[in-house]
Amino acid sequence: MKIDVGYVAELARLELTEDEKALFQRQLDGIVGYVEKISEVNVDGVEPMMHGRESSNALREDDVRPSLPVEVALSNAPKRVGEEFLLPKIVEKTES
Repeated sequence: MKIDVGYVAELARLELTEDEKALFQRQLDGIVGYVEKISEVNVDGVEPMMHGRESSNALREDDVRPSLPVEVALSNAPKRVGEEFLLPKIVEKTES
């Protein structure tokens, strides 16, 4: 599989020099090569697992507890509207 670094950079809105593109292309080709090599390993009879060894659920019970008062939670907010954080708009609607 070949991944085009220039195309990916364009999608990510990154400006790369030709030298950077060449460097990243070599590095990415190496990574993809290692992943393809892993696919050559015979895993017949190997059970799928999430971890290399057994683990147990270490989560606590979901108990209702008192939380921070609104004023304390918002005390370091740079901007707020009433009892909510005010965040900058990060997505703009574009004409299509």
